[in-house]
Amino acid sequence: MKIHDRVETFSKLGHRFQRLTSTSPDANEDSERFETLLRKTAHKNPWFTNENVRLAFSAWAEELKGDKITRWLMPYMDALEQKHAPKTIGVINAGNIPLVGFHDLLSVIISGNKYMGKNSADDPYLLPFVSEILSEIEPKMSEVISFSEKLTGFDAVIATGSNNSARYFDYYFGKYPHIIRMNRNAVAVLTGDETEDDFKNLGRDIFQYFGLGCRNISKLYVPRGYSFNFFFESIESFSSMAQHNKYMNNHDYNNAIYLLKKIPFLDNGFLLVKEDEAIASPISVLYYEFYDDLKAVEQKLADERVKIQCVVSKVSLSSGEGLGVRPVRLGQSQRPQLREYADGVDTMKFLLGLRD
Repeated sequence: MKIHDRVETFSKLGHRFQRLTSTSPDANEDSERFETLLRKTAHKNPWFTNENVRLAFSAWAEELKGDKITRWLMPYMDALEQKHAPKTIGVINAGNIPLVGFHDLLSVIISGNKYMGKNSADDPYLLPFVSEILSEIEPKMSEVISFSEKLTGFDAVIATGSNNSARYFDYYFGKYPHIIRMNRNAVAVLTGDETEDDFKNLGRDIFQYFGLGCRNISKLYVPRGYSFNFFFESIESFSSMAQHNKYMNNHDYNNAIYLLKKIPFLDNGFLLVKEDEAIASPISVLYYEFYDDLKAVEQKLADERVKIQCVVSKVSLSSGEGLGVRPVRLGQSQRPQLREYADGVDTMKFLLGLRD
């Protein structure tokens, strides 16, 4: 397949995603299959609620538009238009949020390579479903996409997991060309001038996918003496989080631990807010740290860049360059653009560099 054909195929996939997540979907085979998929997925993994799976498909529907795909690929177009023997890329997918591994599948296929995926036990259904739709759009896709419980016969590896699994991946796959990703989180820098709408957008960055994504905000940097009263009032619209059993089990557990240890914290009934220098916080907990000037925050973020996926703020931060990531607007952390690569590693550049 030529690059134009691959772009067109994924653009058509975006249209199919749009139909699936429409507020008034047509009664067709696609919608019936999607509803079955939602039931199977939620039964397998309670974190993958219907709302969150729909949200993930909807977000990708917005990105999989012909003009957006073309703009993303422009820096690589000379290489993409050249003929080459495809490489087989083994991809180990995480299962923390719905479709978390889709960008890797997209990048492998768009770059003209073959995709061999190993799915997480927490998310065994979504990417195979996507693969089925791709093969319906373009039958040749069935020749370049496969899934396996054990990766064999690959030329390179892309693996995403925890810090512990990253050591395992490095041991077993270190001799191959590879991208190995570890734990990262998003942080937000507040100024004290945020509006109610700003905090509602911030709430999406915190609560979407129950905070399980590497782009979910796990920590706030706030001015010295900051009051959280207005923040709590503004995020009350997310109180439905308290209706999810697994989420609230984490909330109640962390609440009990902090009380027993006499650790100070704030609680609005569905979110615990605790002062802490760490970046990664437990589910249902949001850390915060005071700052005296933004320059100090920027330096701290640059020093902690290996732990940070993205920085969210309504103010311009020079630390974005030091982190190797583009600062993100409030409410947009879980809406990454195609050019925003996990851990700041250019997946397309890696894949195109594998050619003989």
